[in-house]
Amino acid sequence: MAYTTESVGKYSELIARAALLANGWSAVSTSETEESFDVSARDPLTGDWKTFQVKTIRKRDDRRGELVIYARNGQGKAYSQSDADYIIGVLGENGEMPRVWLLENRGLQEYWATEARASQRWVELSIALDRGVFEATSA
Repeated sequence: MAYTTESVGKYSELIARAALLANGWSAVSTSETEESFDVSARDPLTGDWKTFQVKTIRKRDDRRGELVIYARNGQGKAYSQSDADYIIGVLGENGEMPRVWLLENRGLQEYWATEARASQRWVELSIALDRGVFEATSA
């Protein structure tokens, strides 16, 4: 039986991939080998390949409900830009629709924001499918 953290992590990766697809990213995939990133995809505007490290967001009740993304690798170090271009944070609270934010990887070990500041500093990706995104990119 999978551990809770493993199951939640896999859930976050699936939600992140769905959010990328819903927002026009193409060829969204995971690697068959161990890599420093979780997901790769083609940018809908430039066609460039980008890499993403997916992390589950924790809501810190001891810090007025601030959102925190712990962006550390297995050795406890921050992901460098050569490890991943972007960090994707997934907030999945019990019984609620998940929310997904995209952040440029700045090599930090932690990214903090209130929900209000997150909407200003981070790019929130909807998981709702908008077929118009695909029609616009294929035209």
